[in-house]
Amino acid sequence: MSSSRDDFGIAIRSALLQKGTRQKFSLFFLLCLSIGIFFLDANKFSFINTGKALINDLIYRVSNVATSPIRFTSYLGQSTKKHFFIYSENAELKEEIKKLKAKELDYEFLKSQNSDFKNILESNDQKITSFPLAKVLVDKDSPFLKSIIINKGKKSEIQNGMPVLDGQYLVGRIVETNYLSSRVLLLNDLNSRIPVVLGENYDQAILSGKGKNLPELEYLPENYLLKDNVNVFTSGKGGIFVPGIPIGRTQIDDEKIKVKLFSDPNQLSFVGVQLTNTTDEVKN
Repeated sequence: MSSSRDDFGIAIRSALLQKGTRQKFSLFFLLCLSIGIFFLDANKFSFINTGKALINDLIYRVSNVATSPIRFTSYLGQSTKKHFFIYSENAELKEEIKKLKAKELDYEFLKSQNSDFKNILESNDQKITSFPLAKVLVDKDSPFLKSIIINKGKKSEIQNGMPVLDGQYLVGRIVETNYLSSRVLLLNDLNSRIPVVLGENYDQAILSGKGKNLPELEYLPENYLLKDNVNVFTSGKGGIFVPGIPIGRTQIDDEKIKVKLFSDPNQLSFVGVQLTNTTDEVKN
């Protein structure tokens, strides 16, 4: 009897362990589990909600970790694109800054030119009609020789010996003419000699260039009283210049009378040439 019971148990276990039976049992078990979970959820048991929340949190955490490489790759790509965009934009901005600086320099230069034109036009309206306006092309500066090259010559009826002015102030004379250019010997050149008069008494002297910024007065009257701030003008003697062109003011230095010029010969941009009837060639 006992032997027959054991044989029956073995047969039952063998039947349950067969493959088809195992699949049917698994399906039946999952179905029962689903019905049980649905029943528990429908009745709003608190531990079910807690369990769902825990499972959701776990899923979200796992999803976050799983998608991290994808999000990092996307962020890295966007950052790289942004970096190259910023680099390109920075290069363009630098180029724009260079262009703006160039325009600013051009503006300052044009403003300076306009100021020079304005000063010349305001100096003496009557003289403008006989003053070809010339631009300084070259500034020939050496320890003793001071001259400039201007962009007007014989084509503009310019001749040797004609006075050159900055506004209404004398700065030199024409000593060499070409068809489209001329050379101007400045007052502080070592070879410059100009007859002048001083002050209200019209004392006569010679203004001699010394190759320095300030020319000196020579051949003054005997017992001449040295004074500062005496106005110096052209005398008109010798037919080189018309009389009365302002030159500068006296400045006493080491018992010598020097002349501080009204116009700085080192800062000339535009000058006017006074067209006179002078025909004598003035050689350098």
